[in-house]
Order: sequence, then structure tokens, then C-alpha cells
Amino acid sequence: MLGTDCCTLLPNSIPRTNCTLEQLFTPIPTRYIRVKKNSWGGWWISNLRTQSGSNHRTAFKTKNSSSGRMRPPTSQPTLRLSGILFKYGTKSAQVAFRTGDFKQQVIFIGGLTDGLLATEYLQPLSMALEAEKWSLVQPLLSSSYSGYGTSSLKQDALELDQLISYLINKEDSEGVVLLGHSTGCQDIVHYMRSNTACSKAVRAAILQAPVSDREYRATLPETADMIDLAASMIKEDKAMDLMPREANPDAPITAYRYYSLCAYMGDDDMFSSDLSDDQLRQRLGHMSNIPCQVIFSMGDEYVPTYVDKRSLVQSFVSLRQDYVIQICIPILW
Repeated sequence: MLGTDCCTLLPNSIPRTNCTLEQLFTPIPTRYIRVKKNSWGGWWISNLRTQSGSNHRTAFKTKNSSSGRMRPPTSQPTLRLSGILFKYGTKSAQVAFRTGDFKQQVIFIGGLTDGLLATEYLQPLSMALEAEKWSLVQPLLSSSYSGYGTSSLKQDALELDQLISYLINKEDSEGVVLLGHSTGCQDIVHYMRSNTACSKAVRAAILQAPVSDREYRATLPETADMIDLAASMIKEDKAMDLMPREANPDAPITAYRYYSLCAYMGDDDMFSSDLSDDQLRQRLGHMSNIPCQVIFSMGDEYVPTYVDKRSLVQSFVSLRQDYVIQICIPILW
């Protein structure tokens, strides 16, 4: 249904916060389970395949950011990248960091609370991309860091379009690939639905650790009451007013954004396990227009235990039988 050329399921022992790029971005060994043959002619980012057919394989551990969800603090290694910091829009937050000076770019879009160097895999990914003549671009959006609560998918899409326009007009970009992490996956889905002129420059999309914020937040005791409060505020034309602090302790959040993230069929509700095939098609069907890879951890700690993760991911790719889908299950060794 997504038109995906590969859907990768990482084993239970690998949560979203601890996986290797080798498990994410390498060719499929014979030990992997192959469901159907890939029709696209190769994984775009899984083996960093270039037009010449060369591969670049790297292995390293990753630890992703909290994506707006509470987590015990962890020690972080020093991450260093050398590149160019540039402005792509007029707002103070609209800056981006680029490593590599090439005509093709991978744009990383982080999740809730993310900003620059949001995940540890960005450093080695930047090195691997540079070897293949691709740049890595990490933009800051108005929603970055604690700004997500007063922003929206629509605003993110507008700023992402500004960034791509800048890359085309100022950097002579020959095409981009969008790499979303966590809630950043929703940004990509929303942006590709916008069908703007600049979206035609998107050559492929990668959804890494897509998650239902609604299903995760439903496990928190205060959520049900806060959804009711947000709904009533929206009805009273107070959608952009702030919710009480207890609704979202880590950042101010408007009634609209809270409802979008937490309510059934809110604007951010794209990857929930209880959505019907028709609802998934409505939300994700347009992603079949470009090559799209889903990377989903079977040990994702932000997916409730009652969710059948394998069936959930299969539902993302099985609604459209006219696209040849490949599902591979990495094996630890």
C-alpha cells in the first residue's frame, strides 16, 4: 500500500533506542526471510547503493532521542560533525546543518523534542553518505526541541517545503530523500500529501521508528481526561490556547496539538494498530507514489505490548497488491 520496496522488522531484542546501522542499512543476506522480490532494483539507503552499484557498509550502535516521551536520562557519547550551518527561511528557528557538499541530500526529520544530532546514527550515517556523494541535512523547524506543542504537521510541511526550495534554488539540488524518525515520519507523510512543486524533488522516503503517539499516550492515566478537555477547548474556539501543564509536562502544548497527537483520527494519528484498511489507505495511500521504506523495531518501547507489531507493519504494506513488497526480518548474529 505504501509502495515500499522494503519493510524491515528489527527483532524484539532491539528497541528503537538501540540498533545498528548495519541491521538497518545493509543488503539482505540469504539468512533473511524474503517474502517477495524487490521490484525497485535495490534498497536506496539500506545499502547506500549508488547509480554505479557500489555499496558502503558500516556498523555502529544508535540511541535515539526521547521523541517527546519521558525516559530515564542516559549517558551520551560525544558526537561531532563538521559542515555548514545555513538559514533557509526568515524565522529565527529556520536554520539547517549540512554535512557534505553534494547535489543530492538526505534530509533528516526528527521526532518530538528532537533537534540537531537527535540520534547517534547521524554521525556515521553522514560519513557513509559522504562516501557515496550525498549530503546529510539536519533542519531545525519551529517544532524542534520544545516547540512541537505549539506547532503542527501543517507548519512543519510548510517549513520543509521552504528547505527543499532553498536546496533547489540555492544549492542546485538534484533531488532529496526524506528520512523521518518517530513523529518525524508523520511530517513526511503529511508533506507528501501536500503535493507542492518542491515535493516533486523527493526521490524516496524512509520511515524509521514510526509510532502511534495516540496508542502510547493512551497508556498514561491523565490522557483520557485531557483529550476531553482539548476537545471542549477546540469547540469553544480555543484550539490554540495552552493546555494545563499536567497534560504535557515537558513542553507547552495547545489544545489542537494535544488532540492531534492523542485523539482517535487526530491529524497525527497515522500508525495506530486499530485503524481500518480504509483509514490507513486514507492516511498513507499517497505514499505509494514514491519508493518508501519502513524500518520498525519489534522491541519499540513506545508501542504498547498489546499491539501485534508484525501485523501492524504488514498492514502498512499489504493494502495495495499492485505493488511488489519485500519484507525482511534481520537476524542477530
